[in-house]
Amino acid sequence: MPSADPAGLRHDELQRRGPAGAWRPLAGIPLLLVIFFAGQLVLSLVVTLVLVAGGDSSTEAVDKLSGEVTTPSFLALVNLGWAAAIPAVWVVARLLHGQTPGWVTSVTGAFRWRWFAVCLGLAVVALGLTLVASAVLPDQGTGSLDASGTVNPWTTTVRDFLLVIVLLTPLQAAGEEYVFRGYLAQAFGGLAARAGSRGAAAVSVVVPALLFALAHGLGQDVPTFFDRFAFGLVAGALVVLTGGLEAGIAMHVLNNFLAFGLALAFGDMTDALNPTGGSWWSIPVTLVQSVGYLLLAVWAARRTGVQNRTRTPDGGAILVAERPDG
Repeated sequence: MPSADPAGLRHDELQRRGPAGAWRPLAGIPLLLVIFFAGQLVLSLVVTLVLVAGGDSSTEAVDKLSGEVTTPSFLALVNLGWAAAIPAVWVVARLLHGQTPGWVTSVTGAFRWRWFAVCLGLAVVALGLTLVASAVLPDQGTGSLDASGTVNPWTTTVRDFLLVIVLLTPLQAAGEEYVFRGYLAQAFGGLAARAGSRGAAAVSVVVPALLFALAHGLGQDVPTFFDRFAFGLVAGALVVLTGGLEAGIAMHVLNNFLAFGLALAFGDMTDALNPTGGSWWSIPVTLVQSVGYLLLAVWAARRTGVQNRTRTPDGGAILVAERPDG
């Protein structure tokens, strides 16, 4: 049976609400990986069958999903795979930690839609600052934000990419956040706390950020890896400081919308999905976006009194900060 709810838990401590045992996160991490990759296999088969039913030969379907060249079908498969990671996280959290989906999401036990809407607006501001920084700095390498040059012609392929981006990219971004800043952050934070570490919150941020960057491929150049690692650090810090995944998901969705949108309009989707030849000039752009958004989100959380810990036994809520009088 779940243990009594301790007072004032951070998001990375929420697995303490369930059954005790250090073996649980140690078993949960590989179980999540198994479910995730099994889901990828099933989805690959389903998407292949859909393509064949639509008139492609089996060879054409396999080519479209190979990833050597990014196609709308391949991008849809990637996005669906990460979307399927959300229920996978819920299943593991329920089986091993007695958590309902809401307790992977935030310290209130639910997704805070109003706070998420605020964060979407803040993410738009941060991305505007990013575009300004990108425009005044030297070339940031392949896959960077670049709105110069000729606009790509409108084709059925562009139409299909646009549909996939609009409909599935938010689910892909949310899936990555549920895996890395949701379950893995709670798992590693919990393990660090059980080991007596006073830096459990830092562990819950740094380790998933490193895994997040590595999950994008071992062939990344150093600037590209650092960019993703920095993104993961900021997203993880947002979870601790605001008590949930909403701020990170909002930043992730808007970041991917902009990157894919610019690639669709001015560049190449294959380069956007697998950037190479990164430049160290991309780091200031990343810091402008990530740190700028972090500061905006924390400021907004303090202004609106967003809860960043679980409620106390007397029913009170621990907040980032109360709204100032006057």
